Amino acid sequence: MKLFDTLSEYGHEQIVFWSEPELGYRGIIAIHDSTLGPALGGTRFWNYASDDEAITDVLRLSHGMTYKAAIAGVSLGGGKSVIIGNNRTRDREMIFRAHGRAVESLGGRYITAEDVGTSVDDMEFVRMETDSVVGVYGGSGDPSPVTAFGVYQGIRASAERQFGSASLEGRHILVQGLGNVGYHLCGFLHEEGARLTVTDIDEGRISRVRDDFGAAVVGPDEIYGIEADIFAPCALGSVINDDTLKVLRVKVVAGGANNQLAHARNGEELHQRGILYAPDYVINAGGLINVYGELHDWTSERSKRKAGEIFGTLLRIFALAADEGVPTAVAADRIAEERIQRVRHLHRSYV
Repeated sequence: MKLFDTLSEYGHEQIVFWSEPELGYRGIIAIHDSTLGPALGGTRFWNYASDDEAITDVLRLSHGMTYKAAIAGVSLGGGKSVIIGNNRTRDREMIFRAHGRAVESLGGRYITAEDVGTSVDDMEFVRMETDSVVGVYGGSGDPSPVTAFGVYQGIRASAERQFGSASLEGRHILVQGLGNVGYHLCGFLHEEGARLTVTDIDEGRISRVRDDFGAAVVGPDEIYGIEADIFAPCALGSVINDDTLKVLRVKVVAGGANNQLAHARNGEELHQRGILYAPDYVINAGGLINVYGELHDWTSERSKRKAGEIFGTLLRIFALAADEGVPTAVAADRIAEERIQRVRHLHRSYV
């Protein structure tokens, strides 16, 4: 990987590598853009196949956080961090305290939170070394319920646009990934009367959703080919790709996972096939809103109400995409970039 060429391609301001091998810590922090405010993004703990894979992931995720913050209307920039290793390890304190020191080295330019493979308990270890962490006990805590509520509202907006009604009663919805966000999302969908077909690689998660919400269960690779109304990816990224598009049989893609499109051309193909795509960084912004609320002492109800605005934001994106004849992802990017440029102009006004 030509690192500086890659940084230029994504438009990043800074990337930090931090290693404390005696503690089992190898971390990367990426700050994409701090125009709107300090960069905020969670810490992902994952057993990457290579360092290049980890770098690519942190760059893509932090880029997405900039756009997520911009379109959610909060005063934050985009950042992300990854820890390379086995996220099932029980020996976590020193790993996350080392990560806290890496975060602290940035002097408040980056604020972290939990993400895939990490928990509120892990963030408590981070807090031993830095104040630049949110989603801790006594704060907003687990952002998953608010994230799931925002995704639920985004699915309702997608149904409104594609089917003419926001009601999900009787709609067949495929949910991929039954972690915290996926589980809470299934709860919202079940309560409204949707018919659920789900998948995950964890049998415990599958059993919980099947028992609690009466969901049908299929294998991880089967989910893509099932005929349904809506596909809600809530696991890892790049699930909408050249291979899965060959078998996808839904009218809407709207879920909580980050970086759902493997390539920009996959968003174009969804557009050409008439499959409505809810851009991931728009529909899953509830977690960001939740921790932003913690920074500003919002009540949980205020954060949830703000996440509910995802419904209207997506309708505006869908309308713009239809008016201009472009994929929804392109329309969302334009709205986010416009806000960043306007704030950048304000900054120049005060120089």
